[in-house]
Amino acid sequence: MSEAALKRYRAKRNFAITSEPVDGGEASAGALSFVIQKHWASSLHYDFRLELDGTMKSWAVPKGPSFDPAVKRMAIEVEDHPISYSSFEGTIPAQQYGAGKVIVWDAGTWHPLSEPRKAFRAGNLKFSLAGQKLHGRWVLVRIKGNSEKQTPWLLIKEKDAFVRSSTDYSVVDELPDSVKPTAPTTRGTARSKRAKQLGDWPAGTVKAGLPAKLSPQLATLVDKPPPVTEGWIFEIKFDGYRLLTRIDQKDIRLYTRNGNDWTSKLLPVKAAIAKLKLPPGWYDGEIVVPNAQGVPDFGALQQALESEQPEDLILYLFDLPFLDGHDLRKARLDARRALLQGLLLDAKGATRSEQVRFSSAFDGDPESVKMSACRLGLEGIIAKRSDSNYVSRRSPDWIKLKCGQRQEFVIVGYTDPQGSRNGFGALLLAVHDEHGALRYAGKVGSGFDQRLLLELTSRLEKLSVKECPLAKTPKVDGKPHWVTAKLIAEVSFAQWTAQGQPRHAVFQGLRADKPAEAIVRENSLDVERIAPPTATASRLKVTHPERVIDAQTGTTKIDLVRYYGLVGDLMIDHLKGRPVALLRAPEGVAGQQFFQKHAGTEKLPGVRKLDTKLDPDHPPMLEVTSKAGLLSAAQWNVVEFHTLNTSSRSVARADRMIFDLDPGAGIAWPQVQEAAELMHAFLKQLGLPAFLKTSGGKGLHVVVPLLKRHDREAVKGFAQAVVQHLAKTLPKRFVAKSGPKNRIGKIYIDYLRNGPGASTVAAWSARARPGLGISVPVDWQELASLRGGDHWTVASVHTRLDRGNDPWKDYTDSACSLTAAMKLLDYKA
Repeated sequence: MSEAALKRYRAKRNFAITSEPVDGGEASAGALSFVIQKHWASSLHYDFRLELDGTMKSWAVPKGPSFDPAVKRMAIEVEDHPISYSSFEGTIPAQQYGAGKVIVWDAGTWHPLSEPRKAFRAGNLKFSLAGQKLHGRWVLVRIKGNSEKQTPWLLIKEKDAFVRSSTDYSVVDELPDSVKPTAPTTRGTARSKRAKQLGDWPAGTVKAGLPAKLSPQLATLVDKPPPVTEGWIFEIKFDGYRLLTRIDQKDIRLYTRNGNDWTSKLLPVKAAIAKLKLPPGWYDGEIVVPNAQGVPDFGALQQALESEQPEDLILYLFDLPFLDGHDLRKARLDARRALLQGLLLDAKGATRSEQVRFSSAFDGDPESVKMSACRLGLEGIIAKRSDSNYVSRRSPDWIKLKCGQRQEFVIVGYTDPQGSRNGFGALLLAVHDEHGALRYAGKVGSGFDQRLLLELTSRLEKLSVKECPLAKTPKVDGKPHWVTAKLIAEVSFAQWTAQGQPRHAVFQGLRADKPAEAIVRENSLDVERIAPPTATASRLKVTHPERVIDAQTGTTKIDLVRYYGLVGDLMIDHLKGRPVALLRAPEGVAGQQFFQKHAGTEKLPGVRKLDTKLDPDHPPMLEVTSKAGLLSAAQWNVVEFHTLNTSSRSVARADRMIFDLDPGAGIAWPQVQEAAELMHAFLKQLGLPAFLKTSGGKGLHVVVPLLKRHDREAVKGFAQAVVQHLAKTLPKRFVAKSGPKNRIGKIYIDYLRNGPGASTVAAWSARARPGLGISVPVDWQELASLRGGDHWTVASVHTRLDRGNDPWKDYTDSACSLTAAMKLLDYKA
């Protein structure tokens, strides 16, 4: 049946040209699969596909799904697709059916709530979804349409626990990216051969050699789960030893968190890693030994490590700070994990090695995940911000929630055994205070078997000292025997007493991966203080979200806030460290507009007043320091964000020069494109780098990055000289004088943007004019394909997010002085 059902699919495609799958694929053995593919064809839409009878029933949903039952999304039924299409990502070539980019936006399983074939024929298909983004109950309802070729349906969210108002949350805006791991799954393939499969490296990646040493990122102990769980991933807190693996071709080294080389101790782990033929890099993880129930057992790990050939060791990898000549530490955690997952799993998603595994993330409410972990006897869970960087220190971006109290103590002595017990009675424990002095922290007498008692006694006797190693000798029941403060005990306990000692302490094992000097009392911190919610539109209280700010497109205030949430990370690269001017439009783009450069910031989180001033007669200017600042400003009715050509710390000197190509009446767009090319060529003659962006309005911006060697007046004067030269050389094309009368039939190159206090709309900012065009960085090679200065708008930004700031990736490194160019133009500042 599936072959006949795929006849229309195959008839529409030339498989000699397109990389779309031709084979049908294998039906799911268990639950039926679903996939939603984001498709940039002639217009952006979402392809919604449900597996049924050996194919994927398919609908094109122009606006994508909504969690609001009141929002009914049009869904156009299209031809069945093969099951193998569910994993397809790539670009369908031009001139082919559906030409454009495709990503897997969501995937998972679907569960029909009635007999699906009968429901489909009746045009009322109810089902539940268990995806990475979509959950809960949904319905597809067929409606009467005007075309027999394309049957229209409505995709509607059913009322359940997952419902969210459209004014509060838009899943397509909050979660725009692919859910498919970007790394390949080809076994042992070298990174250089994987480049075409991987595409571009994650944003934030830089080329770098493999460092000889690396300190790991550490988690902060907190009292409860984060207040808002979106943007976090949750993993098991393994009861083992942290292990950093350095792979440099055939040289594989295994290091503890303290930098000790344990390669010789862990030869079976090294051999398992070698079999995987992983690319060079630093791989972060933890070694464990499971007990009979499969739960990591710290005591079993110790016994394994004490043997000459440790068996049953499993290495769980969870992060990838370096890979094949690239530093990934400033890439997002979820991007790093996607690369790692692709290296450790095969094409079917199964682990390639039973001894080296990927540490999976868990879905669901963190409190229930923690409770499940505790019931299984695990130590707890780790929560990590999905967008966080990798840092070699303890960070609030990684937090840990323990099932019970547990920490390390320094062993400073022991007491004599009582009754029939051999060895010792209890271990005397200590921690370092804030001054580095050892303070008594109680004792532990439980958790030892006969073998362990004798082995520990033998080790302790060799460390015997006469003097108490503590800053203050405590009163101890029984006779104390003091030892050199060298061994570290892992101890679980019920709670801390008022005297700062563990109650009902149980010995778990010795640790050899940390220095005794690092052991301090670990206190849980308030999670809301150290891990506040990340900035997203859904977490911001937006007043009057329904207010229409652009009648031409119907864009509302909440739509604009979501837009800035979507482009916030890209835009901050252009805003951070610069004074800004905010253009407000409380009545929308058709109403009154005004700039605010010196507003109070107490109601604008993420916006701060600068310490420096442009001049003594003006109050301090503002800086947008984070994505939260963009969102709070948009809530404050800011539409446009403008930046000055100086840094926040040094406003006296310019760090860029801008030319704004502003077409006068009677100028067609091709003339603007030609003018930009001429300007680019002339700047190239002067030895100046030039970067291009759309203005979001009628024209284009040409930007020259500068070293901070010239003051603002000098840069403005030179920019004027450049414009005057072009106007004199090509008087029929350019004009150097402002004013509408002067630019009729010509292009005015605005150099006044370089003056003191002058500003230019920032990259990714929307424009407060009908259509809400946006300013976007572009490559010079893209200039010919642009349709105007407002080529992209707030509504169509999804078609550009995959390029982001890549066209300007060399911007910072290209900064130059104007001295040589001034000499060539015979300009004297």
